Amino acid sequence: MQKLRPENYNEFLRDYSVNTPDTYNFAFDFLDAKAKEDPGQQAMIHVDNKGMTRTFDFKYFSEESARLANVLQKKGIQKGDRIMIILYRRVEFWTTMLALHKIGAVAIPSPFLLTGKDIEYRVNFANIKGIIAEHTLNKAVQDARKQCPNLKIFLELGRDTPSDGWEDFHALCRKESPRFTRPDNSAGGEDPLLIFFSSGTTGAPKMVEHTHTYPMGHLTTGLYWHNLEPGDIQLTLADTGWGKAVWGKFYGQWMADAVVFVFDFRGKFDPAQLLQIMSRHKVTTFCAPPTVYRFLIQQDLSPYDLTSLKHCTTAGELLNDSVFKTWKKETGLPIYEGYGQTETALQIATFPFMTPRPGSIGKPCPGWDIILLDQAGNSCPPGVEGEICISIDPAKPRGLFNGYVAEPEKTANVCLNGYYHTGDKAWMDEDGYYWFLGRVDDLIKSSGYRIGPFEVESALVAHKAVLESAVTGISDPVRGQAVKATVVLNHGYTPSDELTRELQAHVKKITAPYKYPRVIDYAPELPKTISGKIKRAEIRNRDNARG
Repeated sequence: MQKLRPENYNEFLRDYSVNTPDTYNFAFDFLDAKAKEDPGQQAMIHVDNKGMTRTFDFKYFSEESARLANVLQKKGIQKGDRIMIILYRRVEFWTTMLALHKIGAVAIPSPFLLTGKDIEYRVNFANIKGIIAEHTLNKAVQDARKQCPNLKIFLELGRDTPSDGWEDFHALCRKESPRFTRPDNSAGGEDPLLIFFSSGTTGAPKMVEHTHTYPMGHLTTGLYWHNLEPGDIQLTLADTGWGKAVWGKFYGQWMADAVVFVFDFRGKFDPAQLLQIMSRHKVTTFCAPPTVYRFLIQQDLSPYDLTSLKHCTTAGELLNDSVFKTWKKETGLPIYEGYGQTETALQIATFPFMTPRPGSIGKPCPGWDIILLDQAGNSCPPGVEGEICISIDPAKPRGLFNGYVAEPEKTANVCLNGYYHTGDKAWMDEDGYYWFLGRVDDLIKSSGYRIGPFEVESALVAHKAVLESAVTGISDPVRGQAVKATVVLNHGYTPSDELTRELQAHVKKITAPYKYPRVIDYAPELPKTISGKIKRAEIRNRDNARG
């Protein structure tokens, strides 16, 4: 894919265009075509959980995905059937996704922290036909399968001898041909490609469906936000059960001719280990949530050779100003923020030809007509907060979801009057940069002011005592709502009235004084979804129950 060389944002908007064939299928039209053109081109560097490094070319992914496609087709899996994938960051995640794309089956990547009840709900709600999973998920699947009558296929990885009722993934694939002919009625274009279950911060998870045009929505991610050049080694820290994995280590990166770097660590995150891996393998571009950068800057970076690193990005939560400045001081590299949802590809971002403004998510991506709307549906001028909305009239942008499966009323609630309503609040400055405030439900209304939780959380985590924080509103007879912070402390600090006063004073110095938390609770951990998102609604409900 030829890359534009824009000198500024306006030039980027003017010149960027992508033509997607009506029958586009990433597995055939990109992956197999690439394997035919240059079979030995390096596609992935993989470091497994034991530290073993292997490299893979495009021929490998073409052939291995063909073998699995043949296996599944012989087992009766057809175009439109839904298959759940619960795999670690192992190479087979990629070959499985590609195999399902070739058959036209719908992939449902799922996190490996699901319980039996989680699996039962998802399988029955989505009418899933088969599961391809780690052997460590065996018990959870077994707990669910009795209540899932339509679940017929069980392929297992990670054990020498498969469990009862399961078949060995690799043994089946070894018997099959490394060729899979594209069917005459192959899936493509607007056919369903994959389904993500949303993380369910405010209720049961929704099924977010994307079509075969979705991978093309990530060209912007790989080529311009990650700023990839051919041969670059891209490391995105993301679990395969969530949308960020295909954002950062799949479609856009391969289309940019970059090498996807996969570090399949298991268990507790170790920042020193990550730095060692990045140094040893000469990673050139890196993407991780701000929390990871916060852990990295607490390390002594001097023992690690990060001279190959040339570009850094972040998404998933707000980047704290202190983290941005410290990382740039230590590495010489700014961090470029981006914004999107499970329902979308990258919508808004800071690109390399723009000056990063710490705390700003950047400007709209080409092809995304974005507007801030107030509660009356009016466009918000610069400086005025509104809901981030995306025009879907006359056509939706490439990368926007197809809708919530089996829940047309929920789709209609967010797609109305010609716009997709994200449910997220932001404001735009005079230069067109967007500044994220939080979910609509998370905003705090206090004494006539509307306060976004991220700004207060950002101020709190800038204090050396604070590891994490969640800011919510609590009922207040005078102000309507008061700002409350639930704080997790770093090792070596203990809760005290003195520390509370110190944190309150610290926030007043960084933000407008009226935003400081009048109540601070200390907790050993914050309630989170299995994707790691803070469940502020749970904190609010708990506070409301206390009265």
